[in-house]
Amino acid sequence: METEFKFHIPTERLAEVEAELRQGVVQRTRMQARYFDTPAGALAAAGMALRLRKEGRRWVQTVKAAGHGLLQRLEHNADLGAARAADLRRPDLLRHRDTPVGERLLQVLQAAGEELVETYATDIWRLTREIHHAGARVELALDVGKIVAQSPPGGPLRVAPVCELELELLQGPLGGLVDLSARWAQRHGLWLGTVSKAERGERLMKGIAQVPAIKAEAPRFGDGTAPDGAALQRLVIAACLAQVLPNASEIAEGSEDAEQIHQLRIGLRRLRTALRELGPLAPGLDPAWDAPIRRTFGALGAQCDRAQVLAESRRWMEDADAPTLTLPAAADVPTPAAAVRDPGFQAVLVALAGRAAEDPAEPLAAEPAAAATLDADATLAHLRERLRRLHRRSLRDAERFDQLDDRQRHRIRKRLKRLRYLAEFVAPLLGDSRTARYLDQLRPAQDALGLFNDQVTARRLYEQAAQQDAHAWFAIGWLAARQPRTAKKAGKALRRLADAPKFWKGRRKG
Repeated sequence: METEFKFHIPTERLAEVEAELRQGVVQRTRMQARYFDTPAGALAAAGMALRLRKEGRRWVQTVKAAGHGLLQRLEHNADLGAARAADLRRPDLLRHRDTPVGERLLQVLQAAGEELVETYATDIWRLTREIHHAGARVELALDVGKIVAQSPPGGPLRVAPVCELELELLQGPLGGLVDLSARWAQRHGLWLGTVSKAERGERLMKGIAQVPAIKAEAPRFGDGTAPDGAALQRLVIAACLAQVLPNASEIAEGSEDAEQIHQLRIGLRRLRTALRELGPLAPGLDPAWDAPIRRTFGALGAQCDRAQVLAESRRWMEDADAPTLTLPAAADVPTPAAAVRDPGFQAVLVALAGRAAEDPAEPLAAEPAAAATLDADATLAHLRERLRRLHRRSLRDAERFDQLDDRQRHRIRKRLKRLRYLAEFVAPLLGDSRTARYLDQLRPAQDALGLFNDQVTARRLYEQAAQQDAHAWFAIGWLAARQPRTAKKAGKALRRLADAPKFWKGRRKG
């Protein structure tokens, strides 16, 4: 099992990263690897990688697979010594027998029923250094080189550059690795990457330029019994990061895919809900983490909401003979990549990943004397009370919705999202089916409030555009005429929430 952070290095910062790495004792090694899989890609589909790699003069056979946490991977290495390349045409699977990852490897290949073939290769120069920090012994590895694949097999060669820094925990507390990783990322503008060299090789071989966005999944609570407060925090944060980190990694690399940006924003909303609602359960969630998340969320939304809302508004008005209108580009808005690469945001991601991966017996930081972790029963009691309060607040909002201004209605919408996400977090504990029935009745109110908010946003954008183009007044008038009707529907949908089943009142699962 290995525990590590991997960061991508901006090309213009490579020299300074290497210079700092060389301030200690370093070792430079050339690593030339060949990767293997079945013709149908059974190992890649199972999240595994199998390779033969020449490290200096020695050969090492390695199999890797996903581990049990965000930072862990299963790995087994077999040192083959100074063998000849001609004698190593195919990996010997028996070298990994009697290991957890080796057993998984054999199961996948037996089920596939296909022979192994060589798929792609890497040629990397690695510079390594060990650092002792906060009680931890950490290996820093600077990898610079390339991945080479034929796409399609037998076709032209494709090449992708590699420029990354890995920090692996060799010994000691996870907190030392987390703190050291955050320091290096902050100093050199690094960003977390979730795509391994094996995954990049697969994409290169298959000619994949764009991967699907990752959507939210419910936390996994094992047998469904309630964990204590600290465990629940870790499991919920891990579930949030499972959506956030892959999408953020793709966007930091330059993707401007609208769905990836949308799913990253959903993940960030869920993270903010976790920080706000789960903080009292146990020490360890820093309220200061919210501000960088909020900044990146807002920067992504400045582009995403603008494009989405304006496209929707044109669809609303397509039968109204609306004049053609081109809005000026938004000023001083960072690109999606710049928003995600923000050092403050990256520092929060590192801290949260460490929090999600920590050992309950060895927390990252000493807990304040007055702080305590709630036990399982107290944790459930807190969650039930928060759900009850958010629900009752929503009903009070519904009664006065018609008298509120746009800003207050937007706050109601955000509060409703918190209610929804908290319900989704605890659904495995309080009953998936009962929670789903509640969320089915919550959804119409959320959709109606979302439509109203989109109309408010569109009207504001058109009011800004009217200063340069009088055609925008058509859209302003059209939206002004419909907003009262939309608000009335939103208030009515919100009031129906009174009939939703109070799923938090039932007995918990298990």
